[in-house]
Amino acid sequence: MITDPIADCLTRIRNGCLAKKDIIYIQYSNIKKNILNILLEQGFIVNYKLTKNKIIKVYLKYIYPKKHSVIKYIKRISKPSLRKYSRSKNLPRVLNGLGIAIISTSKGIITDKLARKNKIGGEIICYIY
Repeated sequence: MITDPIADCLTRIRNGCLAKKDIIYIQYSNIKKNILNILLEQGFIVNYKLTKNKIIKVYLKYIYPKKHSVIKYIKRISKPSLRKYSRSKNLPRVLNGLGIAIISTSKGIITDKLARKNKIGGEIICYIY
């Protein structure tokens, strides 16, 4: 039994990048799908597909010829034991704006830049760059 499925998803992505895997598999949930959708829009992964037995197939992105991962850093911030919330004015800037923070708001799961633009705060899920 997994106590923190989002942390498990991020750890699978991190470990897959370190092991230079092309495809990783993640158990399906709507939150994970929304996080992967943001990663796809921001260019951190190539694609993802939902299989019939509710498993997400994630295609990781690399820079060739040496096969360096596009994702250098991915970290869970708000944990079940300690939630981290932030107002729109105090949202973190990851790597001075080069990275992204994924925020869970009342309008759904969005990036920190979009949350700042719409002036919405929320729970800080993770940092990625």
